[in-house]
Amino acid sequence: MIRSVVLGYGAALPKRVVPNKELESLVETSDDWIVQRTGIRQRYIAGDGETSASLGEQAARAALDRAGLTPADIDLVIVATSTPDNTFPATAVNIQNRLGMTHGYAFDVQAVCTGFVYAVATADAHLRAGLARRAIVIGAETFSRILDWTDRTTCVLFGDGAGAIVLEAQEGEGTIADRGVLTAHLRSDGSHKDKLYVDGGPSSTGTVGHLRMEGREVFKHAVGMITDVIEAAFESTGTTAEDLDWLVPHQANRRIIDGSAKKLGIPPEKVVVTVDLHGNTSAASIPLALSVAADDGRIQKGDLVMLEAMGGGFTWGALLIRW
Repeated sequence: MIRSVVLGYGAALPKRVVPNKELESLVETSDDWIVQRTGIRQRYIAGDGETSASLGEQAARAALDRAGLTPADIDLVIVATSTPDNTFPATAVNIQNRLGMTHGYAFDVQAVCTGFVYAVATADAHLRAGLARRAIVIGAETFSRILDWTDRTTCVLFGDGAGAIVLEAQEGEGTIADRGVLTAHLRSDGSHKDKLYVDGGPSSTGTVGHLRMEGREVFKHAVGMITDVIEAAFESTGTTAEDLDWLVPHQANRRIIDGSAKKLGIPPEKVVVTVDLHGNTSAASIPLALSVAADDGRIQKGDLVMLEAMGGGFTWGALLIRW
């Protein structure tokens, strides 16, 4: 059986760090209010010359370096983003060009905060189908560019950044002891569109628009949707929460993370939390969290790692990976 094995990982963050205190001069909020309700203490905000493509390129190069590879070794580039540099071409093609690649193929995946999970599942399908041998999967976002900085309910939540992993098709035994992507479970329900969306677009308003969110509604659905796909991943592989080494969730809200882990019986010490450092970076949040936990030695080769996310649409999904 072909497995998509992680060879390397990387991350990139903008230069500017914005602590909660700085937002007190923009909107009626406080550091205590933000921390208590979300767990966020700071976020990174892109400056001049920093874009989803430039951050994605940095993360991709870091992942390639860790894998001991060059862009010439990559056949496929997939970028998960809701904040592309251009309406078209795809940010993935932009990054492909920045990497000096004139071979292979590249495209974007748009599933908002679940984008990285969708993108890894897509890359896995392409590798197992023999369409490519190695892929680089990137989550890259500059959500600061679509925020309404007068809306205190949303502008305090999001940040910018990028993360990436390199995947290679390798022969496995077809058991859960194999390294690589073991299972993927993806869901969506468009009836929830108005609960988390951007009020603009090329076809509707001809503008970029701003992010709009019904926070209570998103929170109400989040824990149930997340547990749904994680339980599906456990069932399909015959594993349980006890077998898991690490849960790496989408970093949207500390209360959602804690609630989901508690419902699934996953102890806090097995949960990677970086929302305090980065805020919600949408499709970039999971690879950024992976990079932090791999850098500090928590995630080790052979560990069983669950990735999960929920985003606008609604979309949600989970991946089980043997690191």
